[in-house]
Amino acid sequence: MKLITALITTLPLALGATALQAQTVTLKVSHYLGSNHNFHSQVLEPWCAELDKDSGGKLKCQIYPALQLGGTVGQLPDQVKNGVADIAWVSPSFSTGRFPRSEALELPFTLPRSSLGGSLAMWEFTQKHAMEDFKDFKVLSIWSGSSVVISTASKPVIVPDDIKGLKLRSPSRYPSLFLQALGGVPVTMPPAQITEGISKGVIDGAMAPWEVLPAVKVDEVTKYHIEGPAKQPGFTQTPFALLMNKKKYESLSPEFKAVLDKRSGLPLLERTAKVWDDGNEAARKAMLARGNKVLVIKEADYKAMQKTTAPVEADWIKQATAKGLDGAKLAADVHAIGNKYLNK
Repeated sequence: MKLITALITTLPLALGATALQAQTVTLKVSHYLGSNHNFHSQVLEPWCAELDKDSGGKLKCQIYPALQLGGTVGQLPDQVKNGVADIAWVSPSFSTGRFPRSEALELPFTLPRSSLGGSLAMWEFTQKHAMEDFKDFKVLSIWSGSSVVISTASKPVIVPDDIKGLKLRSPSRYPSLFLQALGGVPVTMPPAQITEGISKGVIDGAMAPWEVLPAVKVDEVTKYHIEGPAKQPGFTQTPFALLMNKKKYESLSPEFKAVLDKRSGLPLLERTAKVWDDGNEAARKAMLARGNKVLVIKEADYKAMQKTTAPVEADWIKQATAKGLDGAKLAADVHAIGNKYLNK
């Protein structure tokens, strides 16, 4: 009788758990670019298809591009934290001060130019130093948007002094500080406004990765594209992250967590970096085919740029130290980790 009673008591719970596992879960995935962007079509859609397949059709995604869930780019982390979105593509760069350790990833001349090399460095640095920045989230991936290229409409940048007085679109705070250190004038604007800004003379050019340029037709209004020497750290770069609502992740069944974990982390980083690097290479070739000039800064001028912009890193170390962080160690380690992946 005791056994029968126990079975009667536990059977509904067991059946409930089984029914719960059988339920379909749909994850709301948000990002800020259009559905025509490579990240949407070549990263998110295939990734979501794999989650669907691996879970037997029970773990699905509903993707919301172009901020369809509302808000601004800088508000995406809060949307994830508050459950407006279950998952979102965010950049720590667009939420100044919120991810203090991760700011080291934006410092000039620290990480490889390629997305793969930069992404592997960012992942290692984040795992070692910056997980506290993301304590409110489940981190699915970290990757690099690759180093910025300096594109100009009419004046080529051959030596550091050529940047003085140029008004260039800057993607975020640390590229702006990099530009200011060289005597340039940073102008903040979203990618979609760059081409019009250049064509109307509001700005002289832009700082952006290669793959962004044809996507918003910057290649049509610029003639010169400037990058540093091969196998040397890039000018500066933007870290990206795919973050998930922590409670949502914890509410998933062990089976669903296993599916998500299998397809996240390094495998997702490598897929995303390949899409970025392929886009960069295709864009670079397209610029040359248009007759645009790709200029590589000479080694001596590259070193001069490093020396001139060194105060950006020194100031960040002071600010990080004032926040209770070991700014000097973080800065030194981002250089050391970045150097490990220069050949990727």
